[in-house]
Amino acid sequence: MRFKRMWAIFMARNLEYFRDRAAFGWNFLFPFLIVAGFGIVFGGKSFSEYKVGVFPVENPRIGVHQPLQIPAGFQSSQYLEFVGVKSLAAGLTLLKHHDIEMLIQQGAPPYAYWINTSSPQGYVLEKILLSSIPSSGADRFFRKQVVHGREIRYIDWLFPGILGMNMMFSALWGVGYVVVRYRKNGVLKRLKATPLTAFEYMAAQMLSRIFLLMFTLVVVWIGCDMMFSFHVEGSYLNLAIVFFTGCLSLTSVGLVLASRGVSEEFTSGVLNFISWPMMFLSQVWFSLEGAPRWVRWVADMFPLTHLLVAVRKIMNDGATLTDVMPEVFILLVMTAVCMAAGAILFSWND
Repeated sequence: MRFKRMWAIFMARNLEYFRDRAAFGWNFLFPFLIVAGFGIVFGGKSFSEYKVGVFPVENPRIGVHQPLQIPAGFQSSQYLEFVGVKSLAAGLTLLKHHDIEMLIQQGAPPYAYWINTSSPQGYVLEKILLSSIPSSGADRFFRKQVVHGREIRYIDWLFPGILGMNMMFSALWGVGYVVVRYRKNGVLKRLKATPLTAFEYMAAQMLSRIFLLMFTLVVVWIGCDMMFSFHVEGSYLNLAIVFFTGCLSLTSVGLVLASRGVSEEFTSGVLNFISWPMMFLSQVWFSLEGAPRWVRWVADMFPLTHLLVAVRKIMNDGATLTDVMPEVFILLVMTAVCMAAGAILFSWND
């Protein structure tokens, strides 16, 4: 393995990217537009689902006709999804992280309930709850409780998802689609005639993409932080390590797609088949709290899921690198598996 050959491919790919002004500019503009849009529409605070946590309930999946010891009028209200929560502590954690908008304790009246005061949905749910019985008896039937500790804004919860989504698209399309295009245009066939090895070429492509992803991440983070002043409970160094590991994993998936194939149309379809389910199931936009177990199993197959879980733990909960080591380990295992598969399957021509 020669470092000079890898460096030449690394620099050539970087220059190609920076000279493509449209793609270069869009990678910065796209996250800004999404963050700004959600910040303006939702005031940087909340989002539009109506989930009510009920405790103590062992099973998080509450059926439509499952009786609960809460006001019948509230339980029969439309557009509400009830999520079972085992304990008060678990429910308050979900409430602070916008996984639910209200927490209510079932049993005999008066019913204790909690809401996130920074969430308009919590305010609406409180009105629905209080109106479920005659107004004259509301004081006797309900007891509002205070949520202690810092309430997390929805924009703080959403921001890692936007960054992760942008990294995902850039990693998959910037590696998988580009290399397939090179193969179709005969560029790889010419490189095969040089002393460059397949491993050197793939390593250079991966390092180039990771460099560009981290560079874009820093620029977007600084720009968005100037607008919305994100609060980070944990260490920025730990965040950088987790994001770097996520870049490795997402880029390695792109290398597997790049290892074979000469059809840009087919590659585009495969990339969409992978990226869109990952975007919706990896909790980029909303939590999967209360979702069927099989949905969570599918979501756990995606590297983006583990990346966002780890980043949100550090950013919103102040977790250390040791706390997120399970997610980091899974990302590293996915990287190793995908790199090995890409190296075995790689072909200059086919």
